[in-house]
Amino acid sequence: MTARKTVVSAIAGAVILAGAQSAQAQESLNVGYFLEWPMPFQAAKVAGEYDEALGAPVNWVAFDTGTAMSAAMASGDIDLSVSQGVPPFVVATSAGQDLQIVDVAVSYAENDNCVVRSDLEIDKDSAGELAGKKVAVPLGTAAHYGFLKQMDHFGVAVDSLTVVDMAPAEGQAALAQGAVDMSCGWGGALRRMLESGNVLLTGAEKEELGILVFDVTSAPSAFVAENPDVVADFLAVTAKANAAWNESQPAEMLAAIAKDAGMSEEDTASTMSTFVFPGVDDQLSDKWLAGGAQEFMKGVADVFVTAGSIDAAKDSYADNVDTAPLTAVQGM
Repeated sequence: MTARKTVVSAIAGAVILAGAQSAQAQESLNVGYFLEWPMPFQAAKVAGEYDEALGAPVNWVAFDTGTAMSAAMASGDIDLSVSQGVPPFVVATSAGQDLQIVDVAVSYAENDNCVVRSDLEIDKDSAGELAGKKVAVPLGTAAHYGFLKQMDHFGVAVDSLTVVDMAPAEGQAALAQGAVDMSCGWGGALRRMLESGNVLLTGAEKEELGILVFDVTSAPSAFVAENPDVVADFLAVTAKANAAWNESQPAEMLAAIAKDAGMSEEDTASTMSTFVFPGVDDQLSDKWLAGGAQEFMKGVADVFVTAGSIDAAKDSYADNVDTAPLTAVQGM
């Protein structure tokens, strides 16, 4: 496969750019996020709460994949990435990019999956029939990790498949057109994929296999170190929005989130019903940033090494988690 070379080359180039960067106090904050990926922070974004809390404008930049977020952080174009998938974070840090996880953005086992074209009539009992098929996968992402783990579970050799690197929206279009036999992705693209096919495993079934799916807020280590108050203030606004949503899911928040995500309120509510937004205390527990996330990242890295997607895993990813800003939020 040439897939590994594609991912590693992209990240390596980003890391080279990162070497020339030095995080500095800025008059504005550049933040990456995903469209069609509705989250409570977007209500605060629309209301200008981040700008107010930081005393400076926040420039929001939409991305298609977490790997693109890594490259943007390496080049200095983005200071923070909201809801970056753990696998692209692992790919970047394994290649040498110095990034930090600063919070757990969302957990979503039901909202990241692979879909097989309906006319193939392949399900979990006949998954072996995927051998020889063409699959669209956004390489180096959570969907890629889930794809590898599912293929391992079903005993389908990845080198027996033709794997094409496609962002979820592109993969969805290819699946609908019959250009690929299976496509992997998340969010709105996954919802549309399901109009053309079926999943092999549910979110609950994936979790039983140890396929956790969660995103983080990430940033270059230098930026976090030099701007701890900025990061803490940003996370505080996010935490407040999450708490408001978790408490009652207000209609006005739903409307604002849907509009900002570029989705209908019905689709937004449906998507967010599969999301979990952990509170600050929970994020700082052993389950997440006090050990669980670090252990999971090592597992993801080892799977990617075995699959040939990255050259090597780090011995530990403990130094890629900085809980200081979130701990500061806890004390606010």
